[in-house]
Amino acid sequence: MDCTLVVMAAGMGSRFGGLKQIEPIGLHGESIADYSIYDARTAGFTKVVFVIKREIDDIFHEKVFSRVAGHMDAECVYQEISAIPAGYDYSKRAKPWGTGHAILCCKNAVKGNFAVVNADDFYGRHAFTGLHAFLTDPENPPESPHYCMVGYKLDRTLTENGTVARGICDVDERGSLKKIVECTKIRSDGDNIVNQNDDGRMITLDPKATASMNAWGFTGRIFGELSEGFSAFLDTSQHDLKAEFYLSYAVGAMLEQNKCIVTALPCDEKWYGFTYKEDLATVKAAIRGMIEKGRYPADLWG
Repeated sequence: MDCTLVVMAAGMGSRFGGLKQIEPIGLHGESIADYSIYDARTAGFTKVVFVIKREIDDIFHEKVFSRVAGHMDAECVYQEISAIPAGYDYSKRAKPWGTGHAILCCKNAVKGNFAVVNADDFYGRHAFTGLHAFLTDPENPPESPHYCMVGYKLDRTLTENGTVARGICDVDERGSLKKIVECTKIRSDGDNIVNQNDDGRMITLDPKATASMNAWGFTGRIFGELSEGFSAFLDTSQHDLKAEFYLSYAVGAMLEQNKCIVTALPCDEKWYGFTYKEDLATVKAAIRGMIEKGRYPADLWG
């Protein structure tokens, strides 16, 4: 069974101060997305679809797409603000509609089951082997409402340079995701990990809690469900210029309505990424270490 990897690369990196999705971290100018695609290809994925903003088309093709396209089937689609159902107003909107909308934009480029990852997060090979095994399982055909999510240990997903946003997952004893609680100001505090709630209160979190890093596995059925959810979102939020249709919120709503089952795939990999400019040196050092240990070739695409 063929499998597609969707890489969400339309973000503008406001806290980082630049285009994280093209930032070179490898010895030959490779981006984080290059390493994700390399791992996905090794795991058995046969196609990659990038979701980007039209404004970065030229530089993205130069820095990332042209390199990857020489090694596997690749396609770019654009996340357009205007790509919404008829009858809704987008005239004052200045930013994309969020990660759930990004997936809807690639509907015509994806056939069958597919995985979704962020362009600026390093997930590790274990994540992609788990996703591929789930998506190619005959028990998960394209019409199935059974999806999956890669779950990381919270203490392996933090940065030393500020707060991060993570989806903290409630997973039952069978490994099924029950709900996701979005925590947007998580940081280390001595031996603890805390999150600052909207009311300013500090809440201590379990370091081994399951955290979502936006690595998902979906069957083709998800497009219909997302379309319904996006219309419902627009009914209430089309005039809120900051509101976004987040993928995690959309899946959470489906879980509440018993429209799907989501299996949490445990992953012991350490996450790397650069929320802040200061994170860049850490990520580069980690990649160099993996190259020295033989996990990746020095010139990733040879």
